[in-house]
Amino acid sequence: MKIINGDRNNICEIKEEFRKRNDTDFKKYNSTVEKILQDVKDDGDKAIIKYTNKFDGVDLVKAGIKVTPEEIEAGWKKADKKFIKVLRKAIENIRSFHEKQKENSWFTTVAGGGILGQRVTSLEKVGLYVPGGTAAYPSSVLMNAIPAMVAGVEEIIMVTPPLANGGVNEGVLAAAKELGINEIYRVGGAQAIGALAFGTESIPKVDKIVGPGNIYVATAKRQVYGFVDIDMIAGPSEILVIADESANPTYVAADLLSQAEHDTLASAICITTSEEMALAVKDEIVKQTELLERKEIIRESLKNYGSIIVVSTLEAAIEISNEIAPEHLELCIEDPFIWLDKIKNAGAIFIGNFSPEPLGDYMAGPNHVLPTSGTARFFSPLSVDDFVKKSSIIYYSKEALEKSKDDIMIFAELEALTAHKNAIKVRFEK
Repeated sequence: MKIINGDRNNICEIKEEFRKRNDTDFKKYNSTVEKILQDVKDDGDKAIIKYTNKFDGVDLVKAGIKVTPEEIEAGWKKADKKFIKVLRKAIENIRSFHEKQKENSWFTTVAGGGILGQRVTSLEKVGLYVPGGTAAYPSSVLMNAIPAMVAGVEEIIMVTPPLANGGVNEGVLAAAKELGINEIYRVGGAQAIGALAFGTESIPKVDKIVGPGNIYVATAKRQVYGFVDIDMIAGPSEILVIADESANPTYVAADLLSQAEHDTLASAICITTSEEMALAVKDEIVKQTELLERKEIIRESLKNYGSIIVVSTLEAAIEISNEIAPEHLELCIEDPFIWLDKIKNAGAIFIGNFSPEPLGDYMAGPNHVLPTSGTARFFSPLSVDDFVKKSSIIYYSKEALEKSKDDIMIFAELEALTAHKNAIKVRFEK
């Protein structure tokens, strides 16, 4: 893991180095995904069965497209009972946090007899994509489904790739069971996204698709956007730790490694005001990596997208962080709350030495679906807001409209929209 002198290197150069990994060329996958989506749109279940056989080696004619209630129950029973207890704690925390995000409809009056307002209503059907096989993450079920449920979404349709034996990951089934999700389909990849976007004989069309997936899933989500809404196109995971002399290098290294193990494209960055801390973190990374199962992925990730940046001041560290706009930002510094107002761009901010990133992944409550690839400059974490829509309410009495009629007609005339002007004018002609 290289050490960079941040005072000598231009911030733009540092930022650009870490942005190189985000240059995913979706064009390479567009034609393949487009063909799959069109087949699903045209042939429905027939295409789903064909592509599941081709990519997953599972015959859905025998296994069934929909997961039965008996299978869900069996998966839940098979799951470790300690894990079930942990699931319930996580669900409670995540639900409690997202309950605080709920918005209510509101109304206000206008002088002369008018009412303005905003009506908040939930989406009706949401599709949840959950990765399967070795990359199955029950936490993704919780983080994507709970805010939808809190928002009031009536129907959640879950899709997940089948295992080689045609079954579904037991941890995923356990999470679904605990949340009361019973509409689950053993379909993955671009074909699953197509099924949710267009509907098939077995899988209903939804209003929005959420959840992580591989490059084919991400490409499919890009292509169906407009037919349905999507959450975001998430890139590889990222962590940036700002550490001063007070930080514990063992903790810092462990937190950097917790993200590097995700993917060879994952980015793990430490910015520190101490050269001694930089060397200590580097040494710890070498020691701890040797003890971890995914050491090959970690080494590749850190080689290409891992760095320790040494700067002279915390102001400089925060300036670089704001430019990078990381998915996860940890403040392992003295008096971290003093610096909180200076943070402008970050998906989630972890404050202090005992708020490690995995706390946010599983248990704290805030959503772990976060903007990546610098999009924290303008995107927010997944929330209840993502599962509602807002309608404006306008009511004017004749007396209230009369007070504004001349202003409206002047505006309409300026824009040469005479029918707009006439719609006002006719209401006040004798």
